[in-house]
Amino acid sequence: MKDEQLTLRVPGDLARALARRARERDVPKSQLVREALERYFAEPPVEPASAVWERVASYAGSVNLDQKASAGDALAAQLRAHNWRE
Repeated sequence: MKDEQLTLRVPGDLARALARRARERDVPKSQLVREALERYFAEPPVEPASAVWERVASYAGSVNLDQKASAGDALAAQLRAHNWRE
């Protein structure tokens, strides 16, 4: 696989932090950037809470937690304890 060159601009404070860390580790700045990108793409993406809410908003309030019917259900009991409105 052929390596590709990438040129990018970063804020001055980030550039200084990158240069400082590269000196501390005695490695090129490009190596630190490659390592950071590898770590970033190795982790599963994190979905913002607002996007999650948009997907489930239509279901809000649609679950009926009948106390008698769900008396033995631990999850229902926990939901009632935190969300029950009388």
